Amino acid sequence: MAAARDPEATKARIFQAAVAEFARHGIAGARIDRIATEAKANKQLIYAYFGNKAELFTKVLGKVMLDLAIAVPVDPDDIESWIDRLMDYHEAHPEVLRLLFWEGLEYGATAELPDEAERQEHYRAKVATLEDGQARGVVTDAIPPRDLLFLLIAVANWAAVVPQMKRILVGGEAGDGERLRASVKEAARRLAAPRQGR
Repeated sequence: MAAARDPEATKARIFQAAVAEFARHGIAGARIDRIATEAKANKQLIYAYFGNKAELFTKVLGKVMLDLAIAVPVDPDDIESWIDRLMDYHEAHPEVLRLLFWEGLEYGATAELPDEAERQEHYRAKVATLEDGQARGVVTDAIPPRDLLFLLIAVANWAAVVPQMKRILVGGEAGDGERLRASVKEAARRLAAPRQGR
């Protein structure tokens, strides 16, 4: 007797295989046949469920970013703790930044992303959180909130994006990583600190 088909389980396997494939090879270098082999699914199912390779990448990146947003919401009342949780998340899920980096390499600065409107909405909610923090005086208003979010994310994520530079410049011993994390949190705190004497 043949095993019953479970479309949701198949989609989940395809998705996980696609995350790993795109994180390793980017959009251009990824291969649907490798995803199919890893997911134990046929290529036609991948196209039926997710569309072409670029559409699959967009869905994969959108989902991992949503997972990140849910797991680590922006907290203007405790920037250092938010940065700490963000760094922990990226250590546990290095594929998120790899996918974003590949997207940047392949789409560049000017090409519109397939889901750009949705992505802008994703970040609009995070910016609104910082705007609220500015209105309450817990976050600086010297920097526009969208710029502040961009800078804080950059400070938190750069070491994970270029680990070789972190090792060469900061050091590769356990204590070096702890020292850098403390420095990143201090830099983020100072960057976001409200102006005195308001």
